[in-house]
Amino acid sequence: MKLPRRGFLCLAAGAAALPVIPHIAGAQTYPSRPVTLIVFVPAGGTPDIVARLVGQALSQRLGQSVVIDNRPGGGGNLALQTVARAPADGYTLLMVATPHAINVTVYEKSTITVTRDIVPVASINSDSFVLLVNPSFAAKTVPEFIAYAKANPGRINLGSSGTGNLSHLSGELFRMMTGIEVVHVPYRGTPAAHSALLAGDVHAVFDAIGSSLPQIQAGALRALGVTAPGRLRILPETPPIGDVVAGFAVSGWLGIGVPRGTPGEIVERLNREVNAALNDPTVKARMADLGSEPLSGSVADFAKLVAEETEKWAKVVKFAGLKAE
Repeated sequence: MKLPRRGFLCLAAGAAALPVIPHIAGAQTYPSRPVTLIVFVPAGGTPDIVARLVGQALSQRLGQSVVIDNRPGGGGNLALQTVARAPADGYTLLMVATPHAINVTVYEKSTITVTRDIVPVASINSDSFVLLVNPSFAAKTVPEFIAYAKANPGRINLGSSGTGNLSHLSGELFRMMTGIEVVHVPYRGTPAAHSALLAGDVHAVFDAIGSSLPQIQAGALRALGVTAPGRLRILPETPPIGDVVAGFAVSGWLGIGVPRGTPGEIVERLNREVNAALNDPTVKARMADLGSEPLSGSVADFAKLVAEETEKWAKVVKFAGLKAE
């Protein structure tokens, strides 16, 4: 039996639309069950605190629970792999962070990377770092620190909270841009690095402001300079290192990502809700207590940040000769 041409075209159009209907309906009813946010650090760390803070605000806006699932390991790779292999349906989110951008180069043979397997959804915050010294150290300013290092090559011990993380690579960027020679001394976590600095076992440490602020305010550690491009409200007397080393800037950022292939409607919905959560007065106040700045923006804004940070830290990783074993 032959169909009239007009009737055939109507049927064809209807058939073509059928596969799209479940997709649209799924996006419109999202979320219909709890959402899981995978965090790359153990419970209690700053990224975990931020994840729980934003997750609570996000759950109120989505009308579903946001469950925090801590998956530390592999410098953030375990969490990344867990999300990359999850269904692309918006129910498994990744707390994306600077280490994931760094790992693209450190783990250059990895089959899963943040740039290839994760869709950036929304940025959350930006944390500045600070160059700390023991109060007994001779240098009291960044220029004095650089001058001392150049006069004493290889005699400054620069501690960090671990090899390959931002505490370490901030120092490598500083070394790359100033031409100084220092000895990197890694420790297992921030408390150990702080203890070594307080004891005088190392001379300096780059650390996130949020975790070092109490000791700075108590006078136990001296802040020489911040890695932000301008002065910070939380440390107004401490100048930016970039005032002395042109172009030097470091920020530790967090954001939300989803598996590649997640519907665009869900990505955009999550972006809107995360940005709205960041405007919540409670979220803003708690972030201020952590020395953190909310960082809202579009999906494209966050994608650009991830791409730029991946390129930036690739140069530092190669300069430092870092490779995953």
